[in-house]
Amino acid sequence: MNVLYITYDGLTDTLGRSQVLPYLCGLSQKGHHITVLSCDKKLVFEKGAQQVQKISDDNHIVWYSVAYSKKYPIFSQLRNICKIQKTAKSICKKQHIDIVHCRSYMASLIGLKLKKQFHIRFVFDMRGFFADERVDGGLWRLSNPIYRTIYRYFKRKEKLFFSNADYIISLTQAGKKIIEEDMKVSTPIAVIPCCVDLDYFNRSNISDDNISQQKAKWHISQDDTVISYVGSLGTWYMLDQMMDFVALLIQQKPKVKFLLITPDDKKSVFALAKAHHIDTEKLIVERASREQMPLFISVSDISLFFIKPVFSKKASSPTKMGELLSMGIPIIANAGVGDVDNIILDTQCGILVENFTNEHYLTIIDKIDELLRKDKNALRKAAEKYYALSSGVDTYDDVYQKIK
Repeated sequence: MNVLYITYDGLTDTLGRSQVLPYLCGLSQKGHHITVLSCDKKLVFEKGAQQVQKISDDNHIVWYSVAYSKKYPIFSQLRNICKIQKTAKSICKKQHIDIVHCRSYMASLIGLKLKKQFHIRFVFDMRGFFADERVDGGLWRLSNPIYRTIYRYFKRKEKLFFSNADYIISLTQAGKKIIEEDMKVSTPIAVIPCCVDLDYFNRSNISDDNISQQKAKWHISQDDTVISYVGSLGTWYMLDQMMDFVALLIQQKPKVKFLLITPDDKKSVFALAKAHHIDTEKLIVERASREQMPLFISVSDISLFFIKPVFSKKASSPTKMGELLSMGIPIIANAGVGDVDNIILDTQCGILVENFTNEHYLTIIDKIDELLRKDKNALRKAAEKYYALSSGVDTYDDVYQKIK
């Protein structure tokens, strides 16, 4: 199959490297001819383009990139879309494309037009309820008439994506259920969560000496318990509540360190920790490249994430969850987000937080020692069951075969 994959996210971004390129490499290895079109940020592109190009070339993937701009809100996004659309049309005129595979809503604005103009199959890889995520995250305030108009526009487009797609990809079973039962959509839906390369995120690749050296660099003693948080902060992530939990945990268990592996501003994280009465000596905040992630995660004993349990997050699959489980790290996470509840209950890979009160936090803290005794191989098996990249690639391949 000749596939044009369009992503509004940059292929050189961390997200593109972890949640786009590995799938495309796998699909290329299955015999599909992949052309990918991405929208890349200038500085990130300059730093990572050579490596991404090599991976693409090695896997016989043709990569086109347009420059991302955000100088002028809304207008810059429209300009980005126009550039992607122009390039996508040029590709379709030069090549015989069988399928346009669109990652999320911005790409699907283009994919829907390509389907109609060139009579090709359209895969709507929705990645979540985009417009509702923007509202739930406080990025689009419906009291503002401009954002209210934009929200309504994307909700209308969402219906068109659902009805015109040849296949829909949902990150979660919970999202699929909403689309089928509440929205009454009859288009076939496949569920593919944010998968993980189990070979790359593998504890056996990292020596105990490397972990000990990293701990020493961060002034973590061998008898410290390390609670980590992995990823960006803000928007849907409940950092205040996580800080409250960690502050109480340190009160109960003084030999705890809180490691935040995040690209966010270190000074603001330390200021917030101080406001929550967390000793800054208990806090480590570090930025990590993709190459550093497996080692940094390995320093953790347990990982924590609280996400706003709002409607849009029913369709979300936290990328970090598969990576952490693959490395044998148990999880503390809140209920009401995607399929997190069902996966934790099914595999016993962590503890679910039901509410954000100190009384409930204390019941979680009482289970910490039990969590620390979790078998790492069993945790990795949970990742294999739900998040294996090979399974995700197989499902995409099956979708392509069904609509060819």
